[in-house]
Amino acid sequence: MNAFEELAGGAIRADGLDVLQVNVGLRCNLSCTHCHLEAGPARVELMDRATLNKALAAALAVRPALVDVTGGSPEMNPGLPDFLRGLRGAGLAVQVRSNLAILEEPGFEDFPALYRELEVGLVASLPCYLEQNVDPMRGAGVYRKVLSAMRRLNALGYAAPGGPALDLVFNHPLGPYLPPCQKSLEDAYRKELAPHGVAFSRLIAIANMPLGRYLEELEAMGQAQDYWKLLRDSFNPATLPGLMCRRQVNVGWDGALYDCDFNQALGLRVNHGAPDHLDAFDREALAGRTVVTGAHCLGCTAGAGSSCQGALA
Repeated sequence: MNAFEELAGGAIRADGLDVLQVNVGLRCNLSCTHCHLEAGPARVELMDRATLNKALAAALAVRPALVDVTGGSPEMNPGLPDFLRGLRGAGLAVQVRSNLAILEEPGFEDFPALYRELEVGLVASLPCYLEQNVDPMRGAGVYRKVLSAMRRLNALGYAAPGGPALDLVFNHPLGPYLPPCQKSLEDAYRKELAPHGVAFSRLIAIANMPLGRYLEELEAMGQAQDYWKLLRDSFNPATLPGLMCRRQVNVGWDGALYDCDFNQALGLRVNHGAPDHLDAFDREALAGRTVVTGAHCLGCTAGAGSSCQGALA
């Protein structure tokens, strides 16, 4: 029994399959200091066409409430447009997790129009509303590129009443701390971003997992143990029913199956008898599987909780 299961009262089980999260590759135009997957321009891992087709087939078989497409930067996979067309043509709800800065790069300018045509929701990482905090984490000029992309998306109807969603994600690692209150933080984002002429639908506050580059940063500052202690001491049992792993399966770029994106970062595939690859995809077995957990799962149960959709309690 690991540290998470000790506090949770044992292993946890999935309770359905509402979200199919598909990571289409680890290549990214950015190398953010807090990226748990350590994505970047030098990564070569991309989901190939055959695997994209298998992911599409799985989505059509499951018909989840949402197909959540992520990366890396999903736009850097050349098969993404056809994948999105296949999903939307089948009437499935789709969202793409984008860093938005990619939409300002040569060769990627057409994605906003494609997203709007297909009515794809967008979840955009903006780890802070201040330029002086964003650029050191993500690269010089990224903050301004994100705001420019947001204006283009707003002009297409994103975040407008009746238009597609444009959600922002806060995950600014100011050291070994948990995110502030999600609602208060959303109010602060609206106030600070309004003068820039941009609008968004809602804010999602996500705790940074002690994995990948963020863990390396904590270790370099001598704060890793402080963060682990904070996560354990802040365990909130009210978050357990809403954990994303209970109603979601994550598909890696190579077709491997995981309980969540964080388990993918650790190479912890679905286990306990459930299929761990698209080649053996079985909806019923996955919908009731025992979840693979570890100490890092305390990051999802600390304080108000954390998931790909934000706070849990």
